[in-house]
Amino acid sequence: MKIGFLTQASHEPRCTLLPATFKLWSKTDHSILVQAGIGGNFASDQDYQELGATILKTAQEVVDQSDIIVRLHPPSAEEIAQCPPQKIHVSLLDPFKNKEALTSFAKANVTAIALDMIPRSTLAQKMDVLSSQASLAGYSAVIQAAHRYPKVFPMMMTPAGTLAPTRYFVIGAGVAGLQAIATAKRLGARVDAFDTRAVVKEQVESLGAKFIEFDLGETGQTNDGYAKQLSDDQLKKQQELMGGHCEQVNVILTTAQVFGRPAPRIITDEMIQKMTPGTLIIDMAVDSGGNVEGSEPNKEVVRHGVRIFGHSHLSQDVALDASQMIAANIYHWVTHCIVDDQLNVSDPIVEGCLMTHNGDICHPQFTKDSKS
Repeated sequence: MKIGFLTQASHEPRCTLLPATFKLWSKTDHSILVQAGIGGNFASDQDYQELGATILKTAQEVVDQSDIIVRLHPPSAEEIAQCPPQKIHVSLLDPFKNKEALTSFAKANVTAIALDMIPRSTLAQKMDVLSSQASLAGYSAVIQAAHRYPKVFPMMMTPAGTLAPTRYFVIGAGVAGLQAIATAKRLGARVDAFDTRAVVKEQVESLGAKFIEFDLGETGQTNDGYAKQLSDDQLKKQQELMGGHCEQVNVILTTAQVFGRPAPRIITDEMIQKMTPGTLIIDMAVDSGGNVEGSEPNKEVVRHGVRIFGHSHLSQDVALDASQMIAANIYHWVTHCIVDDQLNVSDPIVEGCLMTHNGDICHPQFTKDSKS
């Protein structure tokens, strides 16, 4: 098959194909087409051409000549309308926010694959773009905090006296949270962590952090490993219990998200008022509504003397590694899900991320909306 890779907008430093990953494709029978400039700051068109890729000037040329079209972010309605039928489109579609795109894909008779809907399973780990980017985001969040908070991480014994370690509180011990814990610990910080899923306690403690437990009643996780949404009463109780702990730390990283829903509001303005002035909060869930009251995407705001930074796409801070991981995720998805030059629609991984096919919206989470 012909697989085409499109460039991203100028504000997106990550890409979906690097020369190092191209070497994996060279072992397959697929032909690789790339839009000029695909490598961004990391590779030239000549690098790809020397490895055997066909360079095309425009996105439309790539779309017209490819069987599978790969990009990072969702296309516009106009771009979908210009896509010939029977193509396979692969990207991070964010379908819960872009339901209109699914209608456009179905109307255009384009098969749409949402990389952000890939099931969280052992078999799909190599294809899980969300997890790979979340891991890098957790690392980057700690580096951002270190840059913004005016204190060293480790305890230091100096002739001028002892410097206490920075105290971190990581809220949410998913992929991003665990990487944040590991990074902060490696740098010498004192780290506490909380998650509504008691099952992650062992993982938190294995990284050297202290797991903070609050009795919220029955909680748990979904089959895909995401935290279940708390009831309003549970969320209020969590805020009350967590407030006292937030007053004792220097830096708070919030990572809590509920898949397909707005992020839970964990830290309220009332809690912020009681924190020590100068406390730094990094809200990693700002793109899905934010865990912290008052946080804004890609801005630092100050409320009651507390600095709140909401960073969108933290993995962009380490764009080279992020690109390498995305490129590998896509390679593993294609080589697993395309069999004999056909999309294996009966494969469980394909079933989980197949949004439109044969002119219809087919994902069960969205078919009701399309028929109502």
